[in-house]
Amino acid sequence: MQKIIPHLWYDKEAKEAVAFYTSIFPESKVLHSIVLRDTPSGDCDVIGFTLWNQEFMAISAGPYFKLNPSISFIVNFDPLFFSGSPDKEKAAGDKLEEIWNKLSDGGTALMPLNEYPFSKKYGWIQDKYGLSWQLMLGKPDGDPRPAIVPAFMFIKENYGRADEAIDYYLAAFKNSKDGFRVRYPAGTPNEKENAVMYSDFMLGNHWFALMENNYEHNFNFNEAVSFIINCEDQQEIDYYWEKLSKVPESEQCGWVKDQFGVSWQISYAAMEQAFATGSQEQIDRLTKAFMPMKKLDVEKLKAAM
Repeated sequence: MQKIIPHLWYDKEAKEAVAFYTSIFPESKVLHSIVLRDTPSGDCDVIGFTLWNQEFMAISAGPYFKLNPSISFIVNFDPLFFSGSPDKEKAAGDKLEEIWNKLSDGGTALMPLNEYPFSKKYGWIQDKYGLSWQLMLGKPDGDPRPAIVPAFMFIKENYGRADEAIDYYLAAFKNSKDGFRVRYPAGTPNEKENAVMYSDFMLGNHWFALMENNYEHNFNFNEAVSFIINCEDQQEIDYYWEKLSKVPESEQCGWVKDQFGVSWQISYAAMEQAFATGSQEQIDRLTKAFMPMKKLDVEKLKAAM
């Protein structure tokens, strides 16, 4: 189980979307599928799955939050991943185009697949379910990164706060380290000099990316994409709750929202494992126990297992 797991919220399409994603990305599979019964959203399908060996979670829980490009997923087609091919860069580019074409079925290109100064082959697309992907051909001599990296876009009131956010996350999360930060040069249309064009950093041994953009957008962070933090005990839950819960009205069932508007689920790892492997009766007991909570209470959860 990953320490930090991206969580995707759908109206009713979680199973359909997961089947689509696992059919097109390499080294992907469904790990478990359960039903949370009698929640405020009714009965909810919850699916754990991997895409290119990265764990995700998806839920069908009603039309309350809509996926948008404020959080996207960079897919890094590193030629090193295709070492079994005689021409690794061509194999990586071919796989990128194959997946781009499949994501294009019912999707919308936000930046067309093309050559850009930062990549020989890159495109940004929002798929038919609303989830955004940035497909990028990696450089053979570049620093190694995972195949899939979540990416935050800081816009509107968050524009100009990228450095603040990165430094805050690096200080808040254990097992973290900075990557690199590329800044807008003077004279970049619509952008402030030295604003963060692109950056990446590791939190809890998982890579993230962050960029900021000063153009007008009709979206921003919401709960449609959140990040589960699997904690070992109450002490760790308390630690991340204090660090990340900055919007009290958003506190519910382990969910919090930080000062930048990003949603996190500060969860108990043993509970997540029980949801994945337990009986429906055990899942029902745990659901009944955690639904009224704000911050999760480990002793009460243990009693329900």
